[in-house]
Amino acid sequence: MHHWKYLHNFLNQRSAGLMGSLLLFLLAGCEASKSGGDPLLDILDSEDPAISRVMENPGEYEIQIHYTRIDRTGDFTRFMDYTYGVDKDRYFYPASTVKFPIAIAALEKLNSIDSLNRDYRYYIEGDSVENTFAEDIEKIFAVSDNHASNRLIEFLGQDEINTRISAKKAGPIRISHRLGYHREDLTTQPLVLYLNDSLTTLTNPIVNTPPQPLDLAGITKGTGFFEGDSLISKPFNFSLKNYLPVQTMHGLLQRVIFPQTFPPDSRLEISEEQREFLMNTMKTLPRLSGYPQDMYPDGYCKFFIYGDSEATIPDSIEIYNKVGFAYGTLTDCAYIRDTEKGIEFMLTATILVNSDGVFNDDQYEYDETGIPFLASLGRAVYAYEVQQLK
Repeated sequence: MHHWKYLHNFLNQRSAGLMGSLLLFLLAGCEASKSGGDPLLDILDSEDPAISRVMENPGEYEIQIHYTRIDRTGDFTRFMDYTYGVDKDRYFYPASTVKFPIAIAALEKLNSIDSLNRDYRYYIEGDSVENTFAEDIEKIFAVSDNHASNRLIEFLGQDEINTRISAKKAGPIRISHRLGYHREDLTTQPLVLYLNDSLTTLTNPIVNTPPQPLDLAGITKGTGFFEGDSLISKPFNFSLKNYLPVQTMHGLLQRVIFPQTFPPDSRLEISEEQREFLMNTMKTLPRLSGYPQDMYPDGYCKFFIYGDSEATIPDSIEIYNKVGFAYGTLTDCAYIRDTEKGIEFMLTATILVNSDGVFNDDQYEYDETGIPFLASLGRAVYAYEVQQLK
């Protein structure tokens, strides 16, 4: 992920703000549920300043939100969907959320090759870093590791990722580049795969299709951008960058958590054991993966509810998610479950925080506006779900 310094900034905020915000929503009573209104609109009409200051001018922040309530009756699962501003034809930069479909595609490909599994060790030819596929997938979700995601792209190639994910009928996708090094390369680097402790084999490079410019609303943004030290005074063009709309990531998450609610030709092509592995990695916190908690607190990659605090997430709260932030855009896609209260819901949201309109200047309001909005939104939805138990 990018812009590490902003994470250090928002960690200075105290967990008291988290609890105060949650109490505000609980006391409010979420009247929309009593009147039969749209609960998401009621939540966004909140007096919580982290939400209200954004909703005073939601167009400026390019807000898109998809909230799914979940009702289980016996073996039947019913989804109640509420959206705000969701539009697959309105572009936002997905940042590290693209690692979610990349991980899915990697598991599918491993599932299709009898001679491989996720515990095989491998490295990129010419590199000295060895990992297993499982370790790279774990790093993607625990701390959003760019190198881990890029290694999986070398295994798959952009075209195969796009083909596999498009086949799930969740919505459009276009992975065109890596994050960080070798960003624009269309040809993958060969992988050295260990067949046993000493025997290796080399994969062939994969040549991918050049990306075509996207033609979407909002594909150019702002008033300028930096190239090196030079300010270019024209809108920043995202047309050749990755594309993963809210509809697609929300739909993929539903296919991971609730596979049986979809017809067979729309499900992920992974085994039940692989699905359980994926779910476990999606909810695992950095400290449980061996990362120091002072550098990687529980809210590091859990923006909803906990993103603006240093609070330890209780064992009863399970958050299966993937976040991303770059170019002033923050996004989280999550399934959240409280095992003690019996609450569960899905929430995907994205927000742009770039008040000066200039990209690549590292002047984004992540800690002042973006993270507080997503954290408060998560608490508000959770509080609404609590109210429905009464």
